[in-house]
Amino acid sequence: MNNLESRLYQRLPRFNDIVLSKIPTKLDACLEKARNEINNLLDQPEQEFDPSLLGKMNDIEETIDHLWSPITHLNGVADTPELREIFPDCLAKVSDFYTELGQNRKLFERYVALREHPGFDTLDIERKRVITNAIRNFQLAGVDLNDKARDEFRVLQAKLSDLGNQFERNLLDSTESWHLDITDNQLLAGLPQSAIDLGRQAAQTANVDGWRFGLQMPAYLPIIRYADNRELRKQFYTAYSTRASELQNQGQYDNASVMREILQARQTLAQLHNRPHFADYALTTKMAESANEVISFLNDLNAAAKPVAEQEVADLIEFVANIGGPNKLQAWDMAYYSEKLREQNFLFSVEKVREFFAADTVINGLFEVVHRLFGISARIARAPSVWNIANVKFYELLDENQQVIGGFYTDLYTRSGKRSGAWMDTCLSRRMQKKTLELPVAYLTCNFTPPLEDNPALLTHDEVETLFHEFGHCLHHLLTQVLEPDVGGINGVAWDAVELPSQFLEHWCWEREALNLIAKHHQTKHPIPDELVAKMRAAKTFQSGMQTLRQVEFALFDMQIHTSYDAFGDDTVQSILDHVRSKVAVIQTPSFNRFQNSFSHIFAGGYAAGYYSYKWAEVLSSDAFSRFEEEGIFNQATGADFRQTILARGGSEDASDLFKRFRGRLPDITALLRHTGLTSNPIAAQN
Repeated sequence: MNNLESRLYQRLPRFNDIVLSKIPTKLDACLEKARNEINNLLDQPEQEFDPSLLGKMNDIEETIDHLWSPITHLNGVADTPELREIFPDCLAKVSDFYTELGQNRKLFERYVALREHPGFDTLDIERKRVITNAIRNFQLAGVDLNDKARDEFRVLQAKLSDLGNQFERNLLDSTESWHLDITDNQLLAGLPQSAIDLGRQAAQTANVDGWRFGLQMPAYLPIIRYADNRELRKQFYTAYSTRASELQNQGQYDNASVMREILQARQTLAQLHNRPHFADYALTTKMAESANEVISFLNDLNAAAKPVAEQEVADLIEFVANIGGPNKLQAWDMAYYSEKLREQNFLFSVEKVREFFAADTVINGLFEVVHRLFGISARIARAPSVWNIANVKFYELLDENQQVIGGFYTDLYTRSGKRSGAWMDTCLSRRMQKKTLELPVAYLTCNFTPPLEDNPALLTHDEVETLFHEFGHCLHHLLTQVLEPDVGGINGVAWDAVELPSQFLEHWCWEREALNLIAKHHQTKHPIPDELVAKMRAAKTFQSGMQTLRQVEFALFDMQIHTSYDAFGDDTVQSILDHVRSKVAVIQTPSFNRFQNSFSHIFAGGYAAGYYSYKWAEVLSSDAFSRFEEEGIFNQATGADFRQTILARGGSEDASDLFKRFRGRLPDITALLRHTGLTSNPIAAQN
């Protein structure tokens, strides 16, 4: 093990050594030490030009992150009563520290002095970017506000931090509180064997008879997609769509008041900055220049997708009528009959495809895909400790010379106490510390169906895409060549561009050359047949109009509640969502649906006034991939260019400039429309 590898392992979190009861005391001491160090730094006579300030601040913040980051990670993947006891107060302290830091006038003036000094022009582009971003962030944190307004801002930030955590806890508790135990095997009609086995395993774990199904996606999705019993589908749809609302658990985990308080706090925060609405405040750090530009973009997508979606609904209704289905389709019928129609049109089932995607094969194939693209490789390694021995693995990432350049944890399977969904998060950042290169580390978290008995975990193709997506985020973090953590990897990247590398990597899940690497039958080891691949590709854009509208609906709802909605008025969040649906949706949503109560992305996940980013970045990712379509999907020169131009540069330059450098022009929406089957209604290229 060389010095770099040794240093990497020294810095990894020691999860086994974490004693939660001691964290509050340790955190208090850590924050107090940081405050003292900042004060000492600012008490020193100001030098004429001293960019070493950036490194000193990095050192201070990394010390805090080294203690606090593992705790926030555990909060998402290993919820326990003891963690719940200490986390909210600790979160408030950390939030208060960073708000206080952002309002430190003397520190702000040091950064301004750096920017205004002639020596600023001699700095590299990374440090220039750090200084410029820092000044912007100080201003967004209220450094220019009067004393009263700064205090109010500080209270609002602490409140928002606490409310976001409460939102997630309510959703987790609501999701895990509901399950259905089935003892009549006739109710299982239509379910794939993998779902039945999962239900049996859950029942055995709970020491009950029959089969147990909950609302976690690996259990819920097969019910809503395959169960022949319509009432069973309705029961699950109702439970899932009313999570964390007044309609479930007697309102015990209702997020309605939490959402309103969040929106009130954001609205007040924007007013403190003399912004017309929170979206105007939030877009300061994004590529899009205004809420109107975002709304116009979404309306254009709506115009392109809606005629397609309307025809898709008409086709589905006709199909259901022809096979003697219900006269009126309900929400709990859509996935079920859509799957029947897809199987009829394309002659394959999702479950048949799953047989070719054993998790270990997919992971090894993923590593080979990125090796061919970017010259890197990954190998299993042993971390000092992990948070779940049964599920968590650690890998080293190696460059072309087999030198370790970073590492990442994987935690792929659903379990109790783990937040739903899939995400990537940073563990350690790349930086120089006392002339030593510190290597980056990432967390990759998913919620796939776990291995069942003696069988390997088999992924749906959607789950394969999810894995590639999150690994794209990991590569953005791990392949950075930037030495300033504030603009390295995903840090400092405009929020509406941060999905570019993740969505970009998804495209390889559909390419024959890549499928040869990731798709082999879990028993025979035979590669996925050409005929099946052809059917999958033919079905790729099945109901893409409806899928696009779903994303547009969510994004427009997000923008509306952060622009035109008065959180202190009489209108409800539900009324805003209903209004958006009246303009966008092509199928009627039941009045009891409380989707917004579980919309973690915008109420707890950092996507407030930014959910449009998924579609915005999809324009970029599709256009970027189209260059590989032109030059070869494993063209090494093109892969090297993407690595050096996009992945290596992180947030050190404007995302639009990096994209133009890679593509040679502004983004064009044509590729997205082609990839999603909406080419019949093209819209203008995005600027």
